[in-house]
Amino acid sequence: MPAPYTPQIGRYQDWLLQRHGLGFDDYDALWRWSTTELAAFWQSVWDHFALESPTPHHAVLEGAAMPHVRWFPGAQVNYARQVWRHVEPAEAAGQPAIIAEDELGRVRTVGWRELQRDVAALAVGLRALGVRRGDRVAAYLPNLAETVVAFLACASLGAIWSVCAPDMGTAAVLDRFRQIEPTVLIAADGVHYAGRPLDRSATVRELRAGLPTLSHVVTLRTPYAAERLTETHDFAALVDRDDAAVRDFAPEWLPFDHPLWIVYSSGTTGLPKPIVHGHGGILLTTLALKVLHNDIGPSYDPNSLGERFHWYSSTGWVMWNAQITGLTGGTTIVLYDGSPGGRKDEPDWTVLWRFAARHRVTFFGAGAAFYGNVMKAGVDLAALQAGGHDLSTIRALGSTGSPLPEEVQRWGSAQLARVYALAGRPADPAALPGGPGGPVWWCNISGGTDFCGAFIGGHRGLPQVPGQMQCRQLGCAVEAWDADSRAVVGQVGELVCVRPIPSMPLYFWNDEGNARYLSSYFDTYPGVWHHGDWLEVRADGGCVIYGRSDATINRHGLRMGTSEIYAAVEALPEVLDSLVVDLEYLGRESFMPLFVVLRPGLTLDEPLRERLRDAIRRALSPRFVPDAIEQVPDIPRTLSGKKQELPIKKLLLGQPLERVVNRDAMANPDCLAWYVAYAQTRQAQAPGGTRPAPAGS
Repeated sequence: MPAPYTPQIGRYQDWLLQRHGLGFDDYDALWRWSTTELAAFWQSVWDHFALESPTPHHAVLEGAAMPHVRWFPGAQVNYARQVWRHVEPAEAAGQPAIIAEDELGRVRTVGWRELQRDVAALAVGLRALGVRRGDRVAAYLPNLAETVVAFLACASLGAIWSVCAPDMGTAAVLDRFRQIEPTVLIAADGVHYAGRPLDRSATVRELRAGLPTLSHVVTLRTPYAAERLTETHDFAALVDRDDAAVRDFAPEWLPFDHPLWIVYSSGTTGLPKPIVHGHGGILLTTLALKVLHNDIGPSYDPNSLGERFHWYSSTGWVMWNAQITGLTGGTTIVLYDGSPGGRKDEPDWTVLWRFAARHRVTFFGAGAAFYGNVMKAGVDLAALQAGGHDLSTIRALGSTGSPLPEEVQRWGSAQLARVYALAGRPADPAALPGGPGGPVWWCNISGGTDFCGAFIGGHRGLPQVPGQMQCRQLGCAVEAWDADSRAVVGQVGELVCVRPIPSMPLYFWNDEGNARYLSSYFDTYPGVWHHGDWLEVRADGGCVIYGRSDATINRHGLRMGTSEIYAAVEALPEVLDSLVVDLEYLGRESFMPLFVVLRPGLTLDEPLRERLRDAIRRALSPRFVPDAIEQVPDIPRTLSGKKQELPIKKLLLGQPLERVVNRDAMANPDCLAWYVAYAQTRQAQAPGGTRPAPAGS
């Protein structure tokens, strides 16, 4: 497929000029209008995408300072209704809704009408099981077409969806689902990952036993289960119907701020935070992100004909939510369920590239770590192209989850240049006006689970600088603040958002008085969203993220609270205490060490290290296994007993001890000498040293 002739953001600007007489000299002027005239901008998004409501809204937003604002009061929407608007034109153009493949090579292609029928059938079935508006439906499912069907069925009914990936252990899943008290669980009894069949029937039984609010369990049956679960409903049987009730089904009209899903973002203490997002806010924000900034148009439109959108993700990462939002814009989404690196004993980092070639993917997205692994593995995309795997349909590469190093971006651009040359395809003429990055457009984004969007991202008409994101997103009043809460340019500061956006959380589930919500984002700067990232806004409008400024663990885009790791590690009888920090280095892989205090007389050896790793794998996920495990004499704590994660993180990132910790506020300051020595050893071993964390962060 040739690249779309006109970038989607250009089409939007043409529409603004024709409809409202609004013209802007450059992107910076457009961005400033979008962040100062919030009502006008978000109304324009509503109008540009022709969103529908049976009742009018009486305002775009109303209320006091963040987070006490309401968007589009009076309007009614439904996420699924927006998806169904594309059924007829997509079917007429012969474009599928979903192409899904697993690592055994089994492919399922789902048409738009078929998707609509399957969703209606499951919604009718769930309604018969008693699911009503506002009920929570929990899912323990992999990245399959069936998972999309289940989500849309819940959205259609006004039920609230929440999903965990099957690579998560029982304890981690229960920590999430118990908080939201689901009435129905939809679960796969097995998965196939990294070349191995994995039985999940025991886990499903444990989840059923651990969730007393469940009335029903719906099982997606697979060949990988060791036993057949009884007293459950069969997913396939619920979907396999096409009667009058199914044909007459229509998604319910819901208030704009009706809850859509609950996702989880973990802080450094306590249980994971159950974050509630609304139908309307997610629709508006994702249309602005996916279509305008990510330049992903309808697959049936002549300007973007044949668009196929893939972003590799598990269901446990917010990029799964981002992947499926392609449907709201009328785009074919292409799902892969399996390991991106092949078998553990026989790694193969060409898996996703060959998958993309088979299905003629046009937008290929993944975590930044994926591209680094591909480069280190010595993958030659031109050799794949020459061998018959046509990668020339890829016009854009998306990256998120952690900073993308400059050398990785340059490597990827050079690889695609060779692919295009072999295919006789020209570079995207809109990708790099004056930019040095290469022939393919890199859409590097940074956002978060917290608001299910991106603050910083791509613009197909702007220059590219490898290692840098192109711009702040429309409608996102993002700034970098120094220690005096002043916006700075050309300096690293705290990432803040000074004006609301529609997809910010409605609330946290069961959060009395919004206490956890306020403390998570608004305690540092009242009325201003504090995101917890180090950001530099450069003079040209480009942005660089330097990693987390708090102690949250961020492993390749998946966030986890340190408390969950401590629960797993400290359950071992040998361990008295522990501390973990995640060190993100711009241009290098992150490094996550775990420090443990053992019972007297014990020494940390390799068998115990493996037991610790296995405890984390089983309780949480293999993604959170630390890079190093070290025995320490003590864990630094405040006088009130809190672990001092952030000071140790800053120390290991290169800041001097006196700038990161107040010894007088510590219960055990003598233990710091060990960490100072460890930091000095790490910095001496690191190539090129570490970049010190910015002052005041």
